[in-house]
Amino acid sequence: MQINLSGHHVEVTDALRDYVTSKFSRLERHFEHINNVQVTLTVEKLKQIAEAKLNVNGGEIFANAEEDSMYAAIDALMDKLDRQIIKYKEKLSSK
Repeated sequence: MQINLSGHHVEVTDALRDYVTSKFSRLERHFEHINNVQVTLTVEKLKQIAEAKLNVNGGEIFANAEEDSMYAAIDALMDKLDRQIIKYKEKLSSK
């Protein structure tokens, strides 16, 4: 799985990069057919926004989360992606 991490109005530090990488390893345990991940971290005034687009076999999964801190936004994003991946996996197995 390749992770492309970018930041808008925020510097992507090594700590943020390591945090995102460790969180995405959790997703890979649920579903190993994730090809490419595009993560964008954005700061708009007081809002911290994390967005991710996952390219999986047969489609794309997108989610975004908005919180007061960047780490909380990444955690919320992971929860959303986790639910979507499980739903996508169940949909594939039912076919």
